[in-house]
Amino acid sequence: MRFSVACLSACLAPAAALSVFNGNAPDATANLGLRIPGESPLELCDGEHGDDIVEIERVDLMPNPPAAGQELVIKAHGTVKKTIEEGAYVQLSVKYGLIRLINTKADLCEQIGNVDLKCPVKAGDMKITKKVDLPNEIPPVCDPLPLRKGCMLIPHQGRYTVQADVYTADDEHITCLTATVTFNMAVNGFFSNEL
Repeated sequence: MRFSVACLSACLAPAAALSVFNGNAPDATANLGLRIPGESPLELCDGEHGDDIVEIERVDLMPNPPAAGQELVIKAHGTVKKTIEEGAYVQLSVKYGLIRLINTKADLCEQIGNVDLKCPVKAGDMKITKKVDLPNEIPPVCDPLPLRKGCMLIPHQGRYTVQADVYTADDEHITCLTATVTFNMAVNGFFSNEL
């Protein structure tokens, strides 16, 4: 179950981008030993994962890559080794190259509501299927000055790394996931996304 929150955080962090941006092609991963099986860009973070509370067995995005205006189906399967209680949290970071753009802490139990789950998450085998309707509209790129409401101030292209590190209320490690997203400027002034 924690895997669903981690999946939500690391999959929906890109999915948050996916809900705004158009997908083109999956990004190649360098470390196949840390890659989460399935059709998604998710990988385990560097380090040991034998003591993680959630073991993620597979994550699939359909279609992969996601596209604006289409339904995205996220399917995930994993095992929760220990009940996850209220107070669990996700440390989410987004980097553009070496520059950290976002570093925030979010309540895991609030986030898993997005995949129709709630705390406590009981130990056991878990399968999640979530459908997300991605919007047709893609926000325009803003000029830095003045920043218009509803537009996104993001470099024209670049490689973004999203990482979700998940912990219990007692700071016990649940899991850590990462994904790489590449945004490129499209001809019409909108972004497209390679996930």
